[in-house]
Amino acid sequence: MNKKLLTALSGGAALVLALTGCGGGDDSGKKLDKWAKQVCDQMQPQVKKIQDANSSIASMKSEEDSKKVQQTDSAAFQANADAFKELASAVSNAGAPPVKGGETSQKNAVKALNDLSAAYTGLKKKVEGLTTNDKAKFASGLDSIGNDLRQLTGKSQDALNNLQSGDVGKAMVKQPACKNGSASGTPTTK
Repeated sequence: MNKKLLTALSGGAALVLALTGCGGGDDSGKKLDKWAKQVCDQMQPQVKKIQDANSSIASMKSEEDSKKVQQTDSAAFQANADAFKELASAVSNAGAPPVKGGETSQKNAVKALNDLSAAYTGLKKKVEGLTTNDKAKFASGLDSIGNDLRQLTGKSQDALNNLQSGDVGKAMVKQPACKNGSASGTPTTK
């Protein structure tokens, strides 16, 4: 019942990995390293919240009780909304990364993260509005939510990739807090 929603959330995991600065790197300056440390230290607990929320949704993939699925998804969407809002604050509070185009990358990433937060709040309201008495209608509603989530993921990916590209990504990957990001909590459709 929750399979399409889980597929969409897997795309959201790519955003989390982009935020954790996956990539290789060499020294790109003390200021940039300091910036990356500040962002990564604040990101790690939020990334964990997102992974935990996505894991809770994944745990519902074979659940037949629509009410349980609804409650779990609602709580997970709220957790994601809160985590993305905190990630936006972390990137905003760190200031622009000290690289060419850093201010634009930062603004774009903060906007994308705030948009994700607002969208997850919207998804929470949508899932709470689904009828749980009719399994077919509920499943159809979940499909619609999954489609919304896939569109959201695609729109936000570019700004986040831009933030962690080049020297910024190289500086972030050197930070222990960013190295700890993994997809282990990512829901799958198996």
